[in-house]
Amino acid sequence: MNRLNLARRTQIINALVEGNSIRSTERMYDVHRDTVMRLMVEAGTGCKALMDAEMRDLTCKRIQVDEIWAYVAKKQRHLAANDDRSRVGDQWTFVALDPDTKLVPAFRIGKRDLGSATAFMNDLAERLTNRVQLSSDALAAYVEATEDAFGADVDYGQAVKFYEADPVGPGRYSPPHVVRQEKSVVTGRPDPDHISTSLIERQNLTMRMSIRRFTRLTNAFSKKVENHKAAVALHFTHYNFVRWHRTIRCAPAMAAGVSNHLWSMEELVERTTAA
Repeated sequence: MNRLNLARRTQIINALVEGNSIRSTERMYDVHRDTVMRLMVEAGTGCKALMDAEMRDLTCKRIQVDEIWAYVAKKQRHLAANDDRSRVGDQWTFVALDPDTKLVPAFRIGKRDLGSATAFMNDLAERLTNRVQLSSDALAAYVEATEDAFGADVDYGQAVKFYEADPVGPGRYSPPHVVRQEKSVVTGRPDPDHISTSLIERQNLTMRMSIRRFTRLTNAFSKKVENHKAAVALHFTHYNFVRWHRTIRCAPAMAAGVSNHLWSMEELVERTTAA
């Protein structure tokens, strides 16, 4: 079987992390969509392994966590009795963000339940070397999951936003306005000024803009959970190591001391795909 060279693989992966779909990438670079898909899964699998290896012994001082919805194959309300609900339907991506360095040290895809939240929090805790201030929304699973992962060694607060009853703008998709926000201390002594989920919620927008299968109201959703996980891993590895952030004037991995240089797309592809 012919193997795409590094330059060609880099072109394709670059198109995908910039929010292009599999079929649009096929049209742009005249490469069959099956080849594009196989390369994405290969790179995504390599990215997951790379993130697991590199995101260790982190000294983050603050962490914001949130979860973002997507689905695989079909929406939850369309599931049949014989569908494997672990592989199709709603899939939530739990994401952790360091608001100081913009680093994403951990993420996990699963259901929006205690099991997934606990696994996510334990993974996050294993990557940190010091006590952190943790902020989340009011998802009930976070409280028990945080206790399981951190015990008493965390300063944890929740920021809960309350929205107006009906959207002000015209149309179904106008977002409601936030009318107030309440902050509460769950454990430890978090600084009230830093109990916030604003930056992790902004990260949700970055994901929807950069991962085509997260774009709402399209037919670009994931058809297999393996493809979904690969696309998310590819996104976050690119985000941490390759993407330049204007606010910190470097990549998040550089700001956090994980990397000593800004990775090129070629380096990312070379390290996560076979020659």
